[in-house]
Amino acid sequence: MSRKHNFSAGPAALPTAVLEQAQAEILDWQGKGLSVMEMSHRSDEYVSIANAAEQDLRELLNISDEYSVLFLQGGATSQFAMVPINLMGEKRRAAYINTGVWSDKAIKEAKRYGEVSLAATTEAEKFCRAPAQSELSIDANAAYLHYTTNETIGGVQFDYIPDSQGLPLVADMSSDILARPVDVNNFDLIYAGAQKNIGPAGITVVIVKRSLLGNTLAGMPTMYDYQVHSKADSMNNTPPTYAWYLSGLVFKWLKAQGGLEAIAKINARKAAKLYAAIDTSDFYANPVALKNRSIMNVPFTLADASLESKFLAEAEAADLLNLQGHRSVGGMRASIYNAVPESSVDALVSFMAEFEKRWG
Repeated sequence: MSRKHNFSAGPAALPTAVLEQAQAEILDWQGKGLSVMEMSHRSDEYVSIANAAEQDLRELLNISDEYSVLFLQGGATSQFAMVPINLMGEKRRAAYINTGVWSDKAIKEAKRYGEVSLAATTEAEKFCRAPAQSELSIDANAAYLHYTTNETIGGVQFDYIPDSQGLPLVADMSSDILARPVDVNNFDLIYAGAQKNIGPAGITVVIVKRSLLGNTLAGMPTMYDYQVHSKADSMNNTPPTYAWYLSGLVFKWLKAQGGLEAIAKINARKAAKLYAAIDTSDFYANPVALKNRSIMNVPFTLADASLESKFLAEAEAADLLNLQGHRSVGGMRASIYNAVPESSVDALVSFMAEFEKRWG
């Protein structure tokens, strides 16, 4: 079997070493005679898996006990509702920064539970950048400020942490969590769908200050209450046990690479190579402002858009998979998450140069 180069935006590439370990343990986990998929989530064996995953994540991000770490179902999309349900409180008002598709979806969902004020939006510029701190106009009466650290579709990444002017700061980090060190203490709530840098689809990580728990809007479903999940150690119901287990293996893999400082250097090198291939050519282009270019999701276009289908077909024939841009924006997009090896980026850059020679 030959592993190909996977640039999928999510579900995305997983480390080969993690897949190999999961393969070795799929029928018999550590001599227990059964698969993790067959374990009771209440068993001592599975609780040890869950606890180890949480501890490893806490170590990777240096998360203090001031925060509860939750492993939930429903994806980051469910968090678009859970955040306002848990944080809006009596104010029923929140502030959001709009930088693309995912922050826009979060805004629309929040409006179901209260009033939303826009601290800033770059929609008029087709979401080609993140607004500067000086452009933010934050409603002092809002219950929190929400932003998306990295827009997966548009490839726009914040180059700073917004000053929320005293409001709780909420961040959707779905597509760049664990890509580089981040000071969790600057945030009051972080959430991230797993299927990019954490693990397989089916589980979502929420890191929330314990002081924010217990203010859920009246009449909301029990399963949308962070405090319920915190008190139950994310096991109020049967959790996505196998996805949690695989996420734990990814955390151990990250630690084995040297942690987030080490993986950040690799990610910076990968992104630099790909952006250089784009910028030194008149054949390829990237629409994002330089300081807001994502190190995880790199969209690009061709000077001749009619060649896109040929590019994608030839790329796939060259074992370069999942390079088609999101249906809402078109073009191409290479997602180069932690698990995408540098050799895959090298292969893509070589292909791009060769394709340009033939069709440029």
